[in-house]
Amino acid sequence: MTSWIGTEFELDVEAVAHGGHCVGRHDGRVVFVRHALPGERVVARVTEDRGGSFCRADAVSVLRSSDSRVEPPCPYAHPGGCGGCDLQHAAPSAQRSLKADVVREQLTRLGGLSSARVASIFAGVEELPGGSLGWRTRVRFAVDASGRAGLHPHRSREVLPIESCPIADPRIDALGVTHLGWPGLGSVEAVASAAGDEAVVLEAGDTEASGARGGGPGRHPGRGRGGARGAGRGRGPRRGSGRPAAPAVVVDLPEELSESVAVVKAGADSVRGHRRVREIAAGRRWYVRADGFWQVHPAAPDALVSAVTEALAPEPGESVLDLYAGAGLFAGVLADAVGPTGRVVAVESDRDACDDARRNLRDTSWASVVTARVDHALAHGLSEPADLVVLDPPRSGAGAAVVRAVASRAPRAIAYVACDPAAFARDVATFAEEGYTLQHLRAFDAFPMTHHVECVGTLVTG
Repeated sequence: MTSWIGTEFELDVEAVAHGGHCVGRHDGRVVFVRHALPGERVVARVTEDRGGSFCRADAVSVLRSSDSRVEPPCPYAHPGGCGGCDLQHAAPSAQRSLKADVVREQLTRLGGLSSARVASIFAGVEELPGGSLGWRTRVRFAVDASGRAGLHPHRSREVLPIESCPIADPRIDALGVTHLGWPGLGSVEAVASAAGDEAVVLEAGDTEASGARGGGPGRHPGRGRGGARGAGRGRGPRRGSGRPAAPAVVVDLPEELSESVAVVKAGADSVRGHRRVREIAAGRRWYVRADGFWQVHPAAPDALVSAVTEALAPEPGESVLDLYAGAGLFAGVLADAVGPTGRVVAVESDRDACDDARRNLRDTSWASVVTARVDHALAHGLSEPADLVVLDPPRSGAGAAVVRAVASRAPRAIAYVACDPAAFARDVATFAEEGYTLQHLRAFDAFPMTHHVECVGTLVTG
């Protein structure tokens, strides 16, 4: 068939779909359209068409608008603009409602749950403190061939120059990354400690290390592993990956910024030459490498810890497996809960994240860290049963093999932390085959203005 790319047509917008777009239909084909809201009638321009039953489009004009539509606060949130924020054209409360609809749809379609069952265990997406702007404490900027820093348009490797990013922490925006030159680099990452320290760290990666595609700072890059996601999947070469990690680089910086770049100042320390940033969560300090992955919303770690603790209700003396443990956030909190008569084993494949976790858990001798892939550890190393399990996998989910291995240990409760509702729903269906039921679900708007949502599900037998 003839490609529709560039073709424009009027379209009635139907339901929201997973991935930051809504669904419409035209001439017998499904159209996934961005910058639209359910119930609207828009003029859609096709941006991608590989044939088959669907194509992708942008809403370039709104003929009948939703009551939830607002003016985007960012001048780059428009068709052809930055791809990081999918929902800036919707009021914040409407964004949460749309995300809740996606979670419900995935659990019924992929998870095998009835609509009535979902309604009984899931109340909707919860707002986090701090509002919808200025929350993102870690931003990776792409760098083009001329050395200009910017952000990616949707599903593109192009670099869009920008002046500033409204969802970035003001301390990051004040660095002026996009006004500086970064020749020869593929990306520059700015990090502001959620603990409130004044220090901001810039980590620069070479061109080979930068492979992130599509999306600006709102894009949730690949997910790390674990409660604070100390490991950054998809973030460029890491120690143990077969290539050297990209060094921090200082390039053409004004004198007033030179001390803030590639240097951790107040509230952070340096161990064996690796910069760590101090974070505060669950009433204690955590140290995470500047190039690691910590939750980017400053309120997210506390919200997730609270939800996981509520899901598991740990008791003194119980044993816990924390799988995809990252920097050890959940392991540390659960170690305090089960006490010295209990046991916590944190499993994480990223060596740098394991180093962070061991440091963060060093005051709890009954908590240990295993450096291994979770599937390998469950199949070959960790044979003992566990009373409680935390699953916090990357965006692709835990997968059937891990789910079955966890269920075979017969934990009394499992807390599943998920950033992708589709992967979560698939794993819920597999757990059901193994006798585990999704008993309760909470979800958090940890990425305002984007389609991403963070879920914590409680799974029990029966």
